Amino acid sequence: MTLLAVAVEGRGLVDPDAPVFGAGDEAVLRGSAAFETIRLRRGRPVFLDLHLARLRDSALALRLPATEGAAELAVQAVEAAGADEGTLRVFRTSETLVASVAPLPAGLEALRARGLLLVTFEVGVSPFLAGVKATSYAFSMAALAEAERQGADDALFLGPGRAVLDATTSNLWWREGDVLTTPAPGPAVLPGVTRRVLTGLAREHGFRVREGSFTLGQLLGAEEAFTSSAVREVMPVVAVDGRELGGGRPGDAAVRLQAALEAL
Repeated sequence: MTLLAVAVEGRGLVDPDAPVFGAGDEAVLRGSAAFETIRLRRGRPVFLDLHLARLRDSALALRLPATEGAAELAVQAVEAAGADEGTLRVFRTSETLVASVAPLPAGLEALRARGLLLVTFEVGVSPFLAGVKATSYAFSMAALAEAERQGADDALFLGPGRAVLDATTSNLWWREGDVLTTPAPGPAVLPGVTRRVLTGLAREHGFRVREGSFTLGQLLGAEEAFTSSAVREVMPVVAVDGRELGGGRPGDAAVRLQAALEAL
């Protein structure tokens, strides 16, 4: 990953290629760190306050130091990067607080126009990290690699009873008529910031929002589906386990909600 700017607590702006995490940091030793990924649009972090509030809560849950300096570091990194569009990440580890800015991943709009292919994997669910956004993403990255090996774009996790959970880095939604359904936050379903904003936007655009526990069978009967995340934002899903949704094309709700998100 190419970094455009990096700011470190107590050091300010540093060379993006300079090391910032020590070998004794719990983030390196055990993957115990909190982080947030934030979209830059028109040179500004999107929903920064909501993301930093979740960072604070995640740090508390992981017994990490406070995150009060995160906003200042984020501003320093964003201003130094000078990017109109990009990805801001803020990390709270056992030893340091870091903000970095990188370009957006390539090909987002082409992927949005095509839609995602998902494959499912059944997983166990632990209650200990409910609501926490931690850097322990090895399991998700391994699942993503296997999904790509199978010719898909992402993995969708299923809990006990084949309950629909999250994709590797995003929340899931689907539509039946004017009802948008999304799994409720809890163990293995992150309370996504973009998910939270979309809930309000959906209601403003005439959709009813239903949250709870739902099965894969209910998802497969939907008229369309999409994921939501900070960087990809609203990303249509056109097939799950080889079964097409919405005729294999991005749906109208996904298009409308993406436009509404961009307009905020």
